[in-house]
Amino acid sequence: MIVIARARDRVQFPARFQLVAAMNPCPCGYLGEPSGRCRCTPEQIQRYRNKLSGPLLDRIDLHLTVAREATSLNPEPQPGGGSVNAAAQVARARELQLQRQGCANAFLDLPGLRRHCGLSSTDEHWLETACERLSLSLRAAHRLLKVARTLADLEHQNAICREHLAEALHYRPSTG
Repeated sequence: MIVIARARDRVQFPARFQLVAAMNPCPCGYLGEPSGRCRCTPEQIQRYRNKLSGPLLDRIDLHLTVAREATSLNPEPQPGGGSVNAAAQVARARELQLQRQGCANAFLDLPGLRRHCGLSSTDEHWLETACERLSLSLRAAHRLLKVARTLADLEHQNAICREHLAEALHYRPSTG
């Protein structure tokens, strides 16, 4: 819900959205390009990235680095069927989630996490150790479990395994 309070009035609106955000990798925007155009120092890059608060970053489930596309007027078709196949795979995973728990993984509450995101004891210990080493908050760990559950669903796996956890961790922001 979004609540707008003005003077003596208070209005509530339902709100459900998906946030997609983008930012440059560094102040100049050229970090990692083969041309070597970026001259930003590590301190400048860290200062630039620190403008986003930790609590905000905790609420963003997937952090991806996207390489710059080559400028081409006639790009080669990519193997794998493109967005039509990806959309079908996502639809199947979402249907599986709705059948299993009545909602998408993103909306699982704590009891739902315990019920549908169980791990083997060794994977649970591995995840706890990773969260400690990376100084992840409890909120970030819960979001990580939801992403891992979704990765397992995309592969039609009943159980979350170490590979799903590792991939979900890969989508967290780097701290260095």
